[in-house]
Amino acid sequence: MAFETEIPEEPKARLARLNSELRQASAQDILRAAIAREWPGELTYVSSFGAESVVMLALIAEVDPSLPIVFIDTGMHFPQTLDYKDEVIARLGLTGVREITPSETERKVLDPKNMLWKTDADACCALRKVRPLEPALEGFGAWITGRKRFHGGARMSLPVFEYADGRYKVNPLASWTQADVDAYLAEKDLPRHPLVSQGYPSIGCWPCTKPAADPSDPRSGRWAGQQKTECGLHVDRNERPRVF
Repeated sequence: MAFETEIPEEPKARLARLNSELRQASAQDILRAAIAREWPGELTYVSSFGAESVVMLALIAEVDPSLPIVFIDTGMHFPQTLDYKDEVIARLGLTGVREITPSETERKVLDPKNMLWKTDADACCALRKVRPLEPALEGFGAWITGRKRFHGGARMSLPVFEYADGRYKVNPLASWTQADVDAYLAEKDLPRHPLVSQGYPSIGCWPCTKPAADPSDPRSGRWAGQQKTECGLHVDRNERPRVF
């Protein structure tokens, strides 16, 4: 799975400049450059409010608590995630959070019994996450993600800046390790997602998230028993499975 296909010349040059200039920069400096210099008024963060999301959210709160933040309410989140989202927003003083949902018309046609995850996880992710996000990103030139190389898989080669589907992605935490995450959580005394203490180091929708099967692989509880490792948000449009 590649993170990018053929990139036009102008974005390619900008990527080269940014990745050279900010490759060793702190997450805070990457965020400041992205928010104030590179994409002022054109940047958003897409957050799952999952196991490690509070780290990026806290960093954003330090730089610009009004930054637009998108939360995709798939209709399949753990109740704990929804409660945690509200807690984190209040704790950090985030004022730009908005929720988006899947099309109810599409859901009634494609997943009337809410059981699509059992037969076609790719189609379920496309319906509940990928398709709702596409219109939500309109008007933004770039979006921030919380992905990290230590998550493994295709993320092991994650650059700080990417370009895909006509839009830049900013990965301020790309080089962070689990130790970096834990240290920041402790330093800032940030609230943890309640499922982390129950063995969930990575948290998505409840039907496809289990406690980690492999302690060394934080994402081993996601789509357990399947070859699937990504929901599709970070897969190039041309490489996504054709589901509908």
